[in-house]
Amino acid sequence: MKTFMAKKGEVERKWYIVDATNKILGRMASQIAKKLRGKDKPIFTPHVDTGDFVIVVNAEKIRLTGRKWDNKIYYHHSGYMGGMKQINAKKLLQKKPEELIRHAVKGMLPKNRLGRKLLKKLKIYVGPNHPHEAQKPEKWEI
Repeated sequence: MKTFMAKKGEVERKWYIVDATNKILGRMASQIAKKLRGKDKPIFTPHVDTGDFVIVVNAEKIRLTGRKWDNKIYYHHSGYMGGMKQINAKKLLQKKPEELIRHAVKGMLPKNRLGRKLLKKLKIYVGPNHPHEAQKPEKWEI
């Protein structure tokens, strides 16, 4: 018997749409990361992109549990001396709601070239509208 290895051209990709209204951020992000990676498919191969595309709408209506709105802090660095910036989750939601979801999903993907490629298959939009009707996305309830 031979071990099956999926090849790049053989993978059939679907588009899924997720409504983030009243979804808990971490639980939703883990399901999205699994779908992007392709771990729910029988042809999953660790070094090949076998995942699907995911569209997230209503990103501004995401939920966090406990006191995370005030206590969860996101850091980034400008690259200059003393350039450490920080922002809490509540302010980040007001400024860029899609970045909350992108940051959570990015942390659950591999930290290599494949992970960066997988993250490009995640489309996040504020509000219920998106420009991907031509791909005929299926509604996916998490």
